[in-house]
Formats: sequence, C-alpha cells, structure tokens
Amino acid sequence: MNKLLILLSAFLLIGCSNKNHEPLPTVEKVELEKYLGTWHEIARYEHFFEKGCSNVNATYSMRDDGKIKVLNRCDKEGEMTEAIGKAYPVDETNAKLKVSFFGPFYGNYWILMLDEDYNYVVIGEPSREYLWILSRTQKMEQKTLDMILEKLPTLGYATEPLIWTPQNP
Repeated sequence: MNKLLILLSAFLLIGCSNKNHEPLPTVEKVELEKYLGTWHEIARYEHFFEKGCSNVNATYSMRDDGKIKVLNRCDKEGEMTEAIGKAYPVDETNAKLKVSFFGPFYGNYWILMLDEDYNYVVIGEPSREYLWILSRTQKMEQKTLDMILEKLPTLGYATEPLIWTPQNP
C-alpha cells in the first residue's frame, strides 16, 4: 500500500509540475512577410516525428487562401522526408499561430524570441513540451546561442533536453 501511495504521489507531483507554468510570453509583433522563407533547425526538444532527423529545415510561404504553407524537411538515414502543413495567426500580433499537418488538428506555434533582423527565432508552446531554435543559416553564432540558452529557463524551458540538430552543407 505504501509503494502505491508513493507511486501515486510521484505521478501527481510530476503531472502538476508540468501543468503549472507561468503564462508564456511571446514577441510583441511578427511581420509575416519578413518571417517567410527558410529556417534551419539548430536545436529542438525530441519528439517521435523528428526522431533521427538531421539537416532539418522549414520553409514558410503564403497560400492563395491567406494561410501560411509550412514545408518541413528532414534527412532520415540519408533519405529526405517532407511534411506539408498549414498555419494561421490567431491574432493581429502574428506571434501565436496554429499549425496543422494532420487535417483538422492544430497545434500551438508561439514565437517566443525573434531577432530584430529575423536571423533567428525560438518557437514554443504553453505546455513547454515543444521547443525549436531556428536560424536563417545552418550555424548560429555562439554568442547568440548563449543568449538564447540563458533566457530559456526564464520562460520555463530546461536546456538539458535540447537535441542539437546536425546540419551538413
């Protein structure tokens, strides 16, 4: 009985710790025209859909219906794979988007940090289960990366789970 109580308590503590985050701040404004184009993944939290990926990039472009086309590419064991999705901003800031790769199911895509010249971006969502660091180039300056890594814990993100994405020219 004591083992069951300990296990249940641990489960509740873990479950609660993941749900009780401060509200996640985003950038104030995103100019979609500047945001469009190709971004290279520098680091991410690991998830099944990117497991084993290298040379990951995402290309954003406008669709005829006013939504954003999302083209994600990944090298898995020497084979390039692609996923095509769509996104739309949820408000006038364009900092919070909904993204879908699977029909009617949309996920949060929140822009947490964005370089004023649109050279890097940090993407997350309120549960803190997903995180991406993206750059316009395959390599990011260490000074910039250090600044991002320093700020992530203040947003409720641990840096230890980051997977560093291999990018080969």
